[in-house]
Amino acid sequence: MTTNIPYAEVIGDPIAQSKSPLIHKFWLERLAIEANYRAHHVVPADLTGYIAQRSEDPSWRGCNVTLPHKLAIMDLVSDPGGVRDKIGAMNTIVRQEDGSLIGTNTDAAGFMAPIADSDWSGKHAVVIGAGGAARAVLFALKQVGIGEITFVARSGLKATGLLMQASVKGGVLPMDARLPEADILINASPLGMTGKPPLELDLDPLPADALVYDLVYAPLETGLLRAAKKRDLAVVDGLDMLIGQAALAFELFFGATPPMEDDDQLRKLLTA
Repeated sequence: MTTNIPYAEVIGDPIAQSKSPLIHKFWLERLAIEANYRAHHVVPADLTGYIAQRSEDPSWRGCNVTLPHKLAIMDLVSDPGGVRDKIGAMNTIVRQEDGSLIGTNTDAAGFMAPIADSDWSGKHAVVIGAGGAARAVLFALKQVGIGEITFVARSGLKATGLLMQASVKGGVLPMDARLPEADILINASPLGMTGKPPLELDLDPLPADALVYDLVYAPLETGLLRAAKKRDLAVVDGLDMLIGQAALAFELFFGATPPMEDDDQLRKLLTA
């Protein structure tokens, strides 16, 4: 598909739940930029063909990448920033003027945005999941000096590999294990997302000052966050990370800084 109007997309499987088009279109309208942003359903078997086709379209500025493509996409684009080695997953692809494609990752910075004012050095984090989002979380936590990370994952081998690669103190637990005491619990898995199985955890081991951060944003209030609120634990929902990583991608796609002063209006739109 070729169009004269610049456009970017978000791709994934499934993709109907994505709120990225609402975010980017909100900013495009606020800045009076004539461009478009849309969701495009891409199944794993079609990923290579999609990238080949879009690279030939000069109006295509790039795409955000969500489940399940954050690892596979790395084999289809260039990696000048060393994202493969540093994080091991890509969530943003940007088309250059010559048609070449560069991959990067805005998830790590987006993840840290709502919790950057806290001191995480030497603290203990529990991360649910060991996929692309968990890789970005691991990178971000290491950058701020986290002391220990415990992965809770279905694939213990994959999670162990992440810890070894990052050279971070920690351990791996199965999904049905009792949680350890921790300063922050992060759900970096799709569990709890609309259409996915629920994430069922006993939060009793967490201390009263622990923070529970769920990267899932559909639904906005997940079962995990409801359970955390019942214990009066501090919570962060997935919209904060979504908006943070989207802002970085928006600049790459459209060459303009999003009007972050309109965040309250944007959040109302996303939760309507």
